[in-house]
Amino acid sequence: MGTLLESIQSPADLKRLNDAQMGQLAEEIREFLIQTLSKTGGHLGPNLGVVELTMALHTVFDTPQDKIMFDVSHQAYVHKILTGRFDQFDTIRQPGGLNGFMLRTESEHDCFGAGHAGTALSATLGMAVARDLAGGTENVIAVAGDAAFTNGITFEAINNIAEQTKRFIVVLNDNEWSIDRNVGAIARYFHRIVTNEHYQHLHASATRLIERFAGKTAVKVVRRAEEAAKGMLWPSGMFEEFGLEYFGPIDGHNLPLLIETFKFLKTVDHPVLLHVLTQKGRGFQPALDGQKKFHGLGPYDPETGDTKPTGLPTYSEVFANTLSKLADKDDRIVAITAAMPNGTGLDHFRPHHPTRYFDVGIAEEHAVVFAAGMATCGFRPVCAIYSTFLQRAFDPIVHDVCLQKLPVLFCMDRAGLSGDDGPTHHGLFDIGYLRSIPEIVLMSPKDEDELADMMKTGLQLPGPSAIRYPRGVVAGVPCKTEPQVLPLGKAEVLQDGSDVAILGLGPLVSMARELGARLESEGYSAAVINPRFIKPIDRDVLAQYAKSVAVFVTFEDHAKMGGFGSAVVEALDEMGCTVPVVRIGWPDQFIEHGKVDDLRQKHGLSVDAAIKQTLPLLAGRRRPTLVAS
Repeated sequence: MGTLLESIQSPADLKRLNDAQMGQLAEEIREFLIQTLSKTGGHLGPNLGVVELTMALHTVFDTPQDKIMFDVSHQAYVHKILTGRFDQFDTIRQPGGLNGFMLRTESEHDCFGAGHAGTALSATLGMAVARDLAGGTENVIAVAGDAAFTNGITFEAINNIAEQTKRFIVVLNDNEWSIDRNVGAIARYFHRIVTNEHYQHLHASATRLIERFAGKTAVKVVRRAEEAAKGMLWPSGMFEEFGLEYFGPIDGHNLPLLIETFKFLKTVDHPVLLHVLTQKGRGFQPALDGQKKFHGLGPYDPETGDTKPTGLPTYSEVFANTLSKLADKDDRIVAITAAMPNGTGLDHFRPHHPTRYFDVGIAEEHAVVFAAGMATCGFRPVCAIYSTFLQRAFDPIVHDVCLQKLPVLFCMDRAGLSGDDGPTHHGLFDIGYLRSIPEIVLMSPKDEDELADMMKTGLQLPGPSAIRYPRGVVAGVPCKTEPQVLPLGKAEVLQDGSDVAILGLGPLVSMARELGARLESEGYSAAVINPRFIKPIDRDVLAQYAKSVAVFVTFEDHAKMGGFGSAVVEALDEMGCTVPVVRIGWPDQFIEHGKVDDLRQKHGLSVDAAIKQTLPLLAGRRRPTLVAS
């Protein structure tokens, strides 16, 4: 006999279940998530926390006609299971399988693609206004975690909701966490609501009242909690000042209460916000005990939650430990993160220098301008932000940091392919969006020792700088006792040669070495170069090899368009050199999720692809000469 979960092929099947069956289904979903994600990895904690909330939404509303959007959408696994993807769920984040986030091309029930925080309210407001213009009747619901309310885009949307539409539902999913515990005034504001003594009494009696009366009483419970909370909020409540009627907070795991509340909110003809309290990791004790770890992780033991040790430290850990040591000797160094102390490794820095550690929440633009302000006062700010998230702060980098030549160091974790997370998280564009900005110095280390040297170098520069480094474990090379300042804009020649010059950027220097060895075995003389600096590029070393080689080859874990290879082509062209350049990098398309090695082979980021393109340029070559500029 199959489980209830196996019988759910669409939200219509959910609507036929009674209360007891709904409770059983919630338990089955949690167990299914725990067992399946133990093999594939993924965002376990967030999804365990929204089981009842997602079930209630799909019980009351009718997707795809009604629009339900989850902010970030790493907590949309239950939504995927309930909308016809249960049979495919064991492929999530696997090559060719389900994406780890909402994806419009994956299902008609995914109304908007997501992956970065703060977009749900703006996107769904756009849908609501489009509905109004078209004369539609569908419901539009934005589900956003409390962490998303530290994001500026969310407040830009809230500022417009009441002015632009009437029927609109915001669900504030409050679990006190993003990846780390939430910080700032907004987090304190939500805490004041849920710790109000009148609310606590109502919260305790809500289940009993629902069981006795249901229906209209559910709405009364919500309204009474709302009125109790308003006594200690800002006048009329912060959200009501923005034109959204506030309901709650209510228990986000009380399924009957959620269903009755959504039935009522479905009838309201003005914008509303429902505040629900959920428990991230609910139903799995290891996830409750390890909130940061189980936000998103690889395979684990489904009984204990244990994961396999990596053996080597990660680049994030080396960055944080190096920064801590540098800060021991320089009181001007401060560390800034945008809600990612765990992902960037700065939770290793925080215990050593708590007064010089700043988590600004999911607010990358603010983080950069905040850093600029500190830099004007003589401090040396280090902004640790993923490559894919730093994109959001492009204007402040240009206008507030680089234009003013301020000494801010950007440390871009997850530069390059981010594998299982897919196109929303790949760091394939940072060279392209930084290289064109005047004044900035851009570096990429081949290993952990060079990362430490680049950090020391960046902190000595009089203006802005950035370092890009990959996700995952380090190369395993010994580190010097003390980091060294690198000569600005100077590459490292690892092996001399006269037929071909191979430049491997960052960790891809290993591919450059492999290509060099294979070409040497074919009888060619290959130079292997570690560029170290993307900007300023080492024109001297390019000019030196342009006098003798028949071809340059560049490797980079970045989009070819606008990347390091493009910088080499531009520099050679400006020097009047006609030596061809074989550029090995990612094509001009968004790269899907999958295993890094497999994706590299598929898209031509490999030594084999470089050999295929390079050998024809070496056969019967005529050595070019450098043309004077």
